[in-house]
Amino acid sequence: MDTPHLSAPPCAQPLNPRGITHINTKHTTRFTVVGNHLTQHRRLSLTAIGLACHIQSLPSGARVDIKTLAARFPEGETRVAAALRELETHGYLARTRERLPSGRIVTHTVSYNQPATAETPRPEASADRPPQAPASPPPAPPQPGEPETAGEPEPRPAGDPKHDSEPAAPTPKPSLPEPQTPDLDRHRTATALLTTLHHHDPRLLLSERDVRALAPAAAAWLERGVRPEAIRHALTSNLPSNPRRPASLIAYRLTELLPPPAPSAPPTPPSGGTDAPPPPPPFRNCEGCERAIRTPTPGSYCRDCRDAGLDTCAAA
Repeated sequence: MDTPHLSAPPCAQPLNPRGITHINTKHTTRFTVVGNHLTQHRRLSLTAIGLACHIQSLPSGARVDIKTLAARFPEGETRVAAALRELETHGYLARTRERLPSGRIVTHTVSYNQPATAETPRPEASADRPPQAPASPPPAPPQPGEPETAGEPEPRPAGDPKHDSEPAAPTPKPSLPEPQTPDLDRHRTATALLTTLHHHDPRLLLSERDVRALAPAAAAWLERGVRPEAIRHALTSNLPSNPRRPASLIAYRLTELLPPPAPSAPPTPPSGGTDAPPPPPPFRNCEGCERAIRTPTPGSYCRDCRDAGLDTCAAA
């Protein structure tokens, strides 16, 4: 009877209802050590923090250019480029331009697991970086009659992955076509055509602002002799399954499918001019057989009567 017996089971360990509970498993392979100064950075965006962790987990020599990272993650090239600039600003990344022996300029990227400071070796003094080739002497001036090709980079081979570290400059979009001469009736027809496109396909509902911006391009088609039915067919046929921006789609088709101007009719030469063909001779009756023949002079004979000698007999 001197042994105590509790009548109630012991209470379970209460969970923290407000914060996170960590269940950590020790990693033995395939792990990367990342500092809290990066994962809890106050000024870096979430995209930049995640991109820095991904870059630090890559092996040396892996490609980390904008196109490669944009192909790996759902973020586009714009967000990837902005995140790289953030990491470069806060010292987690350094990018330097180098000229290869072939003359091509590429970008060399160095990742820091600690923010780069004055004591941190820069890419030029890093021990992991292979020694640079000595600078080549400046090219000699070209001789008279020799093409000035010295010092220019070699042409970039098409599809060579070694020279794809630099993203290509975006191609500027072509401007919308415009009519050569303003015409109020033509502009009204173009506006009505764009406003009623959703009658043929509900996905092509355009706003008033889009109609005002696209009306001159449609008027340029009308100026070139294209009928409204043909323009509507070109804008509404073979549409994608889910056009997210119908105004951009219509602008692209109005620009890329613009037909050439209609050929102008040749000028009509004035009557009696040297370029006008002479009028045919009038019809007259043959003097021998009364057959209608074309002849400039009256009293002529046809070929059959001439072969029979009637014209000679008449002259005698």
